[in-house]
Amino acid sequence: MMRRTLLGGLTAILVSTTPALAEGFFDQRETLGFGRLFTNDFLGDGEDRWRTGSYAISWMRGPAWEGQLPAGFGDLIEYRFRTEIIAPDKLNRTVPDDRRYVGAASLGMHTHFLRGATEFSLGADVVFVGEQTGLGEFQKDFHDRVDAPEVEILDDQLDDNVYLTGLAEIGQPIRLQDNLTVRPFVEAQAGVETLVRVGGDLHWGLIGQSDLYARDVTTGHRYRATNSDDAFGIALTLGGDLAYVGDSAYIPDDGSVELKDSRHRLRAGMSIQGLGPSVFYGLTYLGEEFEEQDEGQLTGSLHVNFKF
Repeated sequence: MMRRTLLGGLTAILVSTTPALAEGFFDQRETLGFGRLFTNDFLGDGEDRWRTGSYAISWMRGPAWEGQLPAGFGDLIEYRFRTEIIAPDKLNRTVPDDRRYVGAASLGMHTHFLRGATEFSLGADVVFVGEQTGLGEFQKDFHDRVDAPEVEILDDQLDDNVYLTGLAEIGQPIRLQDNLTVRPFVEAQAGVETLVRVGGDLHWGLIGQSDLYARDVTTGHRYRATNSDDAFGIALTLGGDLAYVGDSAYIPDDGSVELKDSRHRLRAGMSIQGLGPSVFYGLTYLGEEFEEQDEGQLTGSLHVNFKF
């Protein structure tokens, strides 16, 4: 019921506003920047399990960036591409009380806009799951090349499927000082996973205060999609959130493990910007996602932006 209600509401909004997105599709929008974030538990706790790896790319198109979101729905569009590998604890043998292997790839379009002082993000992704993504074979081949543990569980990965997934976020940035911003947010998602999430983020430092951000689906880190300032120095970020989960295609009801109805994330990151490339590194603690999972995990995220 929760999934149908959320997806129905998000779809209705998208359908009713499609003309706003379509009108001027080939107009004077310009490329504002590209956001990228690579996440892997090898950069965190050094393991190779569960939410083991993902890569997100965001291409931002809109009117000239002036440090805040435009007011018009559809004026600023994010074209998003993601891949993710979700694995059981052991890659070389099947364990009955662990989650199944998942390869997921998605393409989506999201609009970001401002109403008063409140930021909105609304969009949809088409998520492809299963052997059709080729991610399982990619990981197997990569592990063979670098002499990592063999991947021998691909026969037990989730079946091929496609999910339309709607995602909406409302955030309220609060500038406490020139170099300190807090941003509570609420998020709702329906589709490949159906959940409602409440959380917040803190940004300390002059770097990136006026940039455009996208949020990573796996970790919740907000990664820069523009580089609008030339400030040198360091910025620190902290964040966390709690989600109520209605269902997940990644942990199906007829599987061998039981989905937890709540999950939490805690994250911290550092950005360094100088004469060369700007670098972001973040850590995220991901809480348990199914009842049989005996502990959480620590993942690391990396973004390097070169100036040309």
